[in-house]
Amino acid sequence: MFRRTTTAALTAAGALMLAACGQTTTAADSGGSEKKATAGCEDVATSTGPVSLTDAFGNKVELDKPAERVAVLEWQQTEDLLTLCVDPVAVADGEGFRTWDSAEELPESATEVGTRGEPNLETLFGTNPDLIVVEAYTAEDEILEQLAEYDVPVLATKGADAKDPVGNMVTTFEMIAEATGREEQAEKVVGELDDKIAESKKAVADAGAAGTEFVYYDGWVDGANVAIRPFGQGSLIGELGEEIGLKNAWTGKVDPAYGLGQTDIEGMTTLGEATFFHTGTVDPAGDVNAELAKNKVWKSIPAVSEGRDHAFPAGIWTFGGPRSAEQVLDAYVDLLDK
Repeated sequence: MFRRTTTAALTAAGALMLAACGQTTTAADSGGSEKKATAGCEDVATSTGPVSLTDAFGNKVELDKPAERVAVLEWQQTEDLLTLCVDPVAVADGEGFRTWDSAEELPESATEVGTRGEPNLETLFGTNPDLIVVEAYTAEDEILEQLAEYDVPVLATKGADAKDPVGNMVTTFEMIAEATGREEQAEKVVGELDDKIAESKKAVADAGAAGTEFVYYDGWVDGANVAIRPFGQGSLIGELGEEIGLKNAWTGKVDPAYGLGQTDIEGMTTLGEATFFHTGTVDPAGDVNAELAKNKVWKSIPAVSEGRDHAFPAGIWTFGGPRSAEQVLDAYVDLLDK
């Protein structure tokens, strides 16, 4: 599947993550600003005047005015920009984004700058950005050192925080909003997410599903083997489930950043009567769910044999921003009702 493979991610999260947070996989424009023209963005307010903020690692970011030509090197932050009604001038792995993250539509006008782990810096800076948004794991990440050699402001966001995954997601979103002058839009979106959490919690309770034990997982085909990755305590998607009254049944070891575990089919047999949810997007590199369906042991697990192994709709990014989180909540509620 599409998995992050940057050295920094692997170092920070450890071997348990296998490849950090999930799926992996140009002509330059030198002027003008980028504004989103899709429905709902026509009247979005933008603040004016200088911008001064501190990034996730304590670095000051100073801008003469809110950023307009923004380049972004990770998918959550790409989604966040689009939710804020800012079309990025450059993105990393836009094709992958369009496959895995349906929360927002990425315009074809965004210049591709290579992979998320190793962007092409010449192409990146050729788009003449006035801000580059990156995801890092430490203040010493290689990408930050590389970008520091250029005279373009960089906003470093934190890849994940298993201590408060929902809070980190919102903080990242609000930080990007401040840099782009879209604080009013951010306040609206965060309020809508809060409302969605409350509505979903009520729906779960009304359905008599509060306290349901669950495990969300994804996986990938690794040669002749199938690798399964449960989303445990500290994972964003696991925390969203618990926020609405469900109970995450995965108690195995998880990495300290993303809350992701690692197991196999035998490991999943230990989860008793827990209900399963899994990623519904089919990985072009190999359909892990099709492989699991062939396995007799897998088919004997109660959640599978009883029809309680639910696929999320395709295109829900499990490491996304507020709009992806809303999709996650809707999926939990809808699938629990089946």
